[in-house]
Amino acid sequence: MNDLKFAIKMEHDGEKYYTQQAEINKNNSLHTVCLMLAADENNHARILTGKMNENPYQLADTDTLLKVRNVFEGIGDIKTEVKETASQLDFYRIASDIEKQSIDLYTKYLSKAEGIKEKELFEYLIEQEKQHFTALDELALLLSHAEEWSQSAEFTTRPEY
Repeated sequence: MNDLKFAIKMEHDGEKYYTQQAEINKNNSLHTVCLMLAADENNHARILTGKMNENPYQLADTDTLLKVRNVFEGIGDIKTEVKETASQLDFYRIASDIEKQSIDLYTKYLSKAEGIKEKELFEYLIEQEKQHFTALDELALLLSHAEEWSQSAEFTTRPEY
């Protein structure tokens, strides 16, 4: 039971973090990404609360990874000051680390899970957090390419992405 309380708190903390980041980044595409991640974290907390209270819950697939990719599809070159890019890169790296910790935690819970329903729950949460991690990692890579290119544009040719 304490494991579930910890996981619920972690999901609410993640939701709060992503909501705060959305507010900080109101004027760029990171705003949309953070709101999607906050909604997913809220959904995870609701599922875990249902499990803890022995209430029914539904493990619905989400398409956050696809939505995040669509936010940046066709955006072209990222034109921003290095300072802003660096802060976005920092966000993606920190958020990726948070998601990695969630994956590790739910993997630990999965190893202790009893019964098919409980295993399905933690497998679902692991997959959800892996999608978040992948999306954040891809966005960090996209931004780091833009930063690397803008810092050395006159000395190198730009690779295809």
